[in-house]
Amino acid sequence: MPNEQSTDLRVFTLPVEGEPISTEDDAIDLIGSAWSHDAKTAVVPVERLDPAFFDLSTGLAGAFTQKLVNYRVRLAIVGDLTEYTEASRALSDYVWESNRGSQVWFVRDDDELARKLAALA
Repeated sequence: MPNEQSTDLRVFTLPVEGEPISTEDDAIDLIGSAWSHDAKTAVVPVERLDPAFFDLSTGLAGAFTQKLVNYRVRLAIVGDLTEYTEASRALSDYVWESNRGSQVWFVRDDDELARKLAALA
């Protein structure tokens, strides 16, 4: 479902199937897709992210998320991150800090995302 209405916030959701997100340019493409659907939130399934995204030393996560923040598109990464967060204290801290804010979220499922969006309304 590429576009849905949730608590008066337009959401653009990438499908699970597709090319992995592996570059900063992919953030620009995602921003363009969100904007073309008048969405303020872009939802990315964890399966779409290149494993390098979860290795903070690559800089991909920081560059990718910063692009979306700069263009005022909220990013929600949906799925189970346990394998990555258990392997990296730095990533675990990054996820925790991100979830405290309102621009970048890491959520387990669509229900958790819906609750976070509802809290903004």
